[in-house]
Amino acid sequence: MKKLTNKVAVVTGASKGIGASIAIALASEGAAVVVNYASSKAGADKVVDEIIKNGGRAIAIQGDVAQKDDVDKLFAETQKAFGNADILVNNAGVYQFGTIEEITAEEFHRQFNTNVLGLLLATQGAVKGFGDKGGSIINISSTVTRITPPGSSVYTGTKGAVDSITQVLSKELGPKKIRVNAINPGMVETEGTHTAGFIGSDFQTQIESTTPLGRIGQPNDIAPVAVFLASDDSGWLTGETIIASGGVR
Repeated sequence: MKKLTNKVAVVTGASKGIGASIAIALASEGAAVVVNYASSKAGADKVVDEIIKNGGRAIAIQGDVAQKDDVDKLFAETQKAFGNADILVNNAGVYQFGTIEEITAEEFHRQFNTNVLGLLLATQGAVKGFGDKGGSIINISSTVTRITPPGSSVYTGTKGAVDSITQVLSKELGPKKIRVNAINPGMVETEGTHTAGFIGSDFQTQIESTTPLGRIGQPNDIAPVAVFLASDDSGWLTGETIIASGGVR
């Protein structure tokens, strides 16, 4: 039997990049997967099509995780399609680097609303449905909280919050049999890092020069870690932060 047979997983921000890879990996282990997206319907539909083509079950549901009504709709439609969720992957995130002089209130709120408030609202929605059976919550954070690159004050601040929230909720939700863990990826090649200009940049070269395994990551380097945290293989783990970075610290 596959590791996640009869499980239902919600992956936020799953239309591309790390989220898409995680959604596909969870489905390959038997989970019915809800592919949440904010704006890229074509990307989400492509992920769903790939899962179904490989014999899995998946649907795409649009919703901005920073909006409570959208989150309520996400979990209501999940329940209607597959039943209550067992797994939540809080992957939705946005970022923009900039010096202290360039920070604006608008950009601060954009990043914190999605990366922190969105995570909290999605967790609220999942916890309501987990019930007595418990569940697994996986928060996608970042190694920026350890390497603290210049120009990343706001983004690193959001991910520092994610790391702290992971610890708090692991204690708060443990008595409900809900495990809460985080994955902190290093630099990963995605559509987002291409768009941001990181791929092929001096920043990539610098990261690779300090990475013991000598390369940046790919989305499929992160997905198996999420499968592990979603499955009973990690049943005794909560409040953990797994650094998936090729050795960068």
